[in-house]
Amino acid sequence: MKYYPRPESGLDIHEINLAVEAAFREHGMGNVQMPPKVYITFPEGDFRTMPAYLPAEHLAGLKCVNVHPTNPQKGLPSVMALTIILDVGTGLPLAILNATGLTDLRTGAAGAIATRYLTGKKSVTVGLVGTGRQAAAQLEAISRETDVTGVRVWSRKEESAYKFAEKFSRFNCRAGTLPFVCDCDVLVTTTPSRSPIVMNDWVHEGTHINAIGADAPGKEELDPSILERAMVIVDDPVQAVHSGEINVPIRDGKFSPEEISGTLGEVVLGRKKRTSSGQITIFDSTGLAIQDLAIASIAMKKGKFVELEFL
Repeated sequence: MKYYPRPESGLDIHEINLAVEAAFREHGMGNVQMPPKVYITFPEGDFRTMPAYLPAEHLAGLKCVNVHPTNPQKGLPSVMALTIILDVGTGLPLAILNATGLTDLRTGAAGAIATRYLTGKKSVTVGLVGTGRQAAAQLEAISRETDVTGVRVWSRKEESAYKFAEKFSRFNCRAGTLPFVCDCDVLVTTTPSRSPIVMNDWVHEGTHINAIGADAPGKEELDPSILERAMVIVDDPVQAVHSGEINVPIRDGKFSPEEISGTLGEVVLGRKKRTSSGQITIFDSTGLAIQDLAIASIAMKKGKFVELEFL
């Protein structure tokens, strides 16, 4: 059995995007086994278990991932993860991967795929609400699929926004207020907020939104009125209803599962698409286990590892 301590080192982001896109295509065709995430909640966070089988890659496995929003104050990532890959024929564990960095990359890939298919534009300005690891991953992944001509960024801590802007100055990145950041082509929200921070009046027609931060029951970043104006695409309907951006509006009777326009897999297959240049589109990302298998396949081929004895 192999252990990959930092398998994300040296991986090509465009290759990851393509692998995750292929996994969504398989999902859209119904060719995967993937039960919804199972959540265990703690006073200050949670952890989730995510099993899946991706026959196209002959891969099966399980990811265990935590989300603890206050971890950065303790010098730890807010999200940490471990993936176990199993042999399909025997069930023998083949590899254990440190999936913390891989989780950032595969989530960024999903946002990049949604952006490429749903914006309808070859070049875009990007607005980032939040400045954590996922904001950086989204920007890097999107920039591999679409020409990014400018970036606007906001953080609850103004200093964090200016540091992020300096780090990504090659994208003409500027820090600013939330209304300023929302005036963009592609808006990416990556916060753990439990109440809307992006207001309806700030989002103009034609905007595409990657709603990334709401990944557990009770989390919500967008004014529900935005959903009423938008084509809402989810990664997986069951997970989105339970814990995606739409979970709180559904709970409060402001949105219904029947209003979901489709899945990203259906978008990749061409079965769902933007209907006009002025349409607002939202990708509600909760994170799928098949994404983890797709990126694990690349990491196992290219990552550095050590051999472990399986007992």
